[in-house]
Amino acid sequence: MSNSRASRRRRRLVARTLPVGMAAALAFAGGAVVGAGSEEAGGAERFARAWSAQDFEAMHAELTPGARDRYPLERFRRAYVEAQATATAVRVTTGEVERVDDRHAAIDVAVDTHAFGRLEGRLDLPLDDEGRIAWEPHHVFFGLQKGESLGRVTSTGKRGKLLARDGTPLAEGPATARTSPLGAAALAIAGSVGSPSRKQEKQLYARGFPPGAPTGTSGLELAFDERLAGQPGGQLLAVPSDGTLADGRILASSEPVDGRNVKTTIDPEIQQAAVEALGGLYGGIAVLDVDTGQVLAVAGLAFSAPQPPGSTFKVITATAALDEGVVKTGDTFPVETSNSEIGREISNSHDSPCGGTFVQSFAKSCNTVFAPLGVKVGAEKLIEVAEAFGFNQPPALMAEEAQAALDPPASTIPNPIEGDVALGESAIGQGQVLATPLQMASVAQTIANGGTRLPTPIVRTGELRPEAEPVEVTSPETAATVRDMMVEVVRSGTGTAAALPDVQVAGKTGTAELGPKALQPGDQLGEGEEPEQEVDAWFTAFAPAKHPKVAVAVMIVNANGDGGVVAAPIARQVLAAAL
Repeated sequence: MSNSRASRRRRRLVARTLPVGMAAALAFAGGAVVGAGSEEAGGAERFARAWSAQDFEAMHAELTPGARDRYPLERFRRAYVEAQATATAVRVTTGEVERVDDRHAAIDVAVDTHAFGRLEGRLDLPLDDEGRIAWEPHHVFFGLQKGESLGRVTSTGKRGKLLARDGTPLAEGPATARTSPLGAAALAIAGSVGSPSRKQEKQLYARGFPPGAPTGTSGLELAFDERLAGQPGGQLLAVPSDGTLADGRILASSEPVDGRNVKTTIDPEIQQAAVEALGGLYGGIAVLDVDTGQVLAVAGLAFSAPQPPGSTFKVITATAALDEGVVKTGDTFPVETSNSEIGREISNSHDSPCGGTFVQSFAKSCNTVFAPLGVKVGAEKLIEVAEAFGFNQPPALMAEEAQAALDPPASTIPNPIEGDVALGESAIGQGQVLATPLQMASVAQTIANGGTRLPTPIVRTGELRPEAEPVEVTSPETAATVRDMMVEVVRSGTGTAAALPDVQVAGKTGTAELGPKALQPGDQLGEGEEPEQEVDAWFTAFAPAKHPKVAVAVMIVNANGDGGVVAAPIARQVLAAAL
């Protein structure tokens, strides 16, 4: 709304309401000032002060005995709460209290509302001989006459659009029929609009929307609902007890304000590719711009359901080990299928022999090397580096108020880590370590960006950017070393399925064991045979390796194969579309 339009609206509201009415707020922000008033205001002044503080018990105490009997505290309180919700009030300020005569006091009141601007006027209160208030229900709002109550007729504006970075609509149209040229690919990020929850319905009504008004229920539609929905207008009415809204007197009115658009960082082509690559699999994909940290695409469980990241966490363990100086790239390790250095037996994937140089051990993802290496690094250092990469804190997706609506969970590492067994398990992304694809894409982005982790905003609109600052996780030298090790993973290690022609990919596989698969009816295990494990398949990567543009992470839950077999080809498909 332009300034001139807003001014006209405000002038119209004040002009309409000065002679008639006001309401207290459903939820107040701020205090109130009660003037000294004229002589012997007494109970009316205390009533006004309590009103501005929303202390209904104190207000009720100033009523005559008869009024208190007729209107017990809970009925009295409910009358104000309902009136305040109807008026969409957010702040009440009581001013001067004046004893008009022996039987009346007047209170100057101003109320800021969502739907009707600032309402100002005077409320006349009848008094008994002792200055107590002979309260009736119509006193909740000045301008009401005896037997009248507040009512509201609402009109709404157009819902704003959710836009991709190039202006392509991710969601547009009325709240009851949102569409996008991207179809299902847009829904993965935009979310849904539908019937409100009971809690949402109360909040919406207090903002001026009619009961049952559709609202954002998931995704960005939920996070930015207030911005997208705009501000309803309508009429605030004094409705006779024996009449309907059509019989009401207008106390205030306003025009609806259309919702505002929200421009995201999403790239339509990459978003489409990510959703198609995930297909019907249960999991998630996140894609980031290496230079800016911006989210280019999210699909499935991209940041909503942390899972054990498996060996993708070895990127963090390797970074910590190199920074601590407990390992060098040329150091060699025994080739073995398992060992018990951490206090319990740790096996390599498929019980395969694994070892050699540090670079080879990383490329082949040797648990027998990295679990003991985590113990050498130490719990304090491993936790410190993991948290620098973004663990144990919510992702920086958007400004705080919007993010609170989605409340995305943090990826986590135990702090403290108790004992060598737990430390060794954490170092290979097992035990109690949990991560989202967004988090592991951020890990890849950090290495690709020379060791500096960037916030991961999902919206571009100025004030909606996240408040987080860049974090220097490691030195450019260490980041370059880890990058070269990730290149070797794709060149000759467990991640060859992610290789692209003419583009060097740096990546890391992960396979997290979740526990034994449930036996199906008729299944039998032979003597000494163990049940097959349920696993999550992971892959995180960036490309091109030397001049990176995008970082990606893929997670497939309960996968039919390990990260190099299941997740790496999906990452390759997304990288091919993004480059």
